[in-house]
Amino acid sequence: MDSPRGQLLAGKYEPIKPAGRGGMASVWLGLTHGEAGFRRRVAIKRLLQHRSKDAEFAHMFVEEARVVAELNHPNIVQIHDFGVDEYGCYFIVMEWVDGLSLDRYAGAFARRGRRTPWYLVAAISIEVLRALRAAHERVDEAGNPAPVIHRDVAPANILVGKNGIVKLADFGLSRATDRPSRTAPGVVKGKVSYIAPEVLEARSPSVRSDIYSMGVVMWETLSMRHLFGGDGTDVAIAMRVLKAKIPDLSELRPDVPEPLIAVVRRALAKDPDARFESAGEMLRALTALLRELPHRTGSEAISESVKDTLDFLARAVPGPGSFSPLE
Repeated sequence: MDSPRGQLLAGKYEPIKPAGRGGMASVWLGLTHGEAGFRRRVAIKRLLQHRSKDAEFAHMFVEEARVVAELNHPNIVQIHDFGVDEYGCYFIVMEWVDGLSLDRYAGAFARRGRRTPWYLVAAISIEVLRALRAAHERVDEAGNPAPVIHRDVAPANILVGKNGIVKLADFGLSRATDRPSRTAPGVVKGKVSYIAPEVLEARSPSVRSDIYSMGVVMWETLSMRHLFGGDGTDVAIAMRVLKAKIPDLSELRPDVPEPLIAVVRRALAKDPDARFESAGEMLRALTALLRELPHRTGSEAISESVKDTLDFLARAVPGPGSFSPLE
């Protein structure tokens, strides 16, 4: 049963309305029902029923729950519960982020004929990098380094809340280095247009491949254009990624300061060794940049921008934006 609306999962989680669906799972806005009339809005991520019988997909879903449960960080969507429902499907109960994804945020600016505020794009990116730093610097119970590589950093997986808090979501493709890989050699996981060139060449994903994906996210959100994706088959997109021809961002956004463009350019270097060494290093570069500028970039400024964007979307005639990655 892939449409559980109106059902109580595990006796207390009620899916209310769909919030998203991918190839592995659906996400629902839901309610937790507790004692004495207690109610709480949550996100319910449920493995699609036909995927429940696939050992690989079931393993990935369980691994996502395990990994995120260990990553207790304010910029990572937190897990409240994990279980199996009455239909034999795994589900994860997560915090509900009241806001919108980064692709919808950028798309709304495109629909209004405006540019995304570059200083807020930088501020949002800092929060995502904090999440990546926490994942990359994870240690196991014995205190040994056990990095988690996200492998799916993309605008749709970055959630910006009305409270101004930014959350990184969807660790469904993540690779925890303290567990053996189940991915067959040469198999690529993730959205092709955000995958680092070396991963497409069958090298193992790393901290620096996540940094590359973050560079693509920043380039697209600033330029309001697709870098490699948008049209064509996965093979055609992969060929563009491998050619690594990055249009000059300064020509597309002359208002963006050169130091910020330099940060994006370095993150997008084809050679992993030429990129930032860590999410922390990239974070520090962006923080130093914003510290020297007069713009408001704190959570209050992000909150105001998100609320304004949501107000526009509520009043706008439905229709696609000119920038809509993954749609």
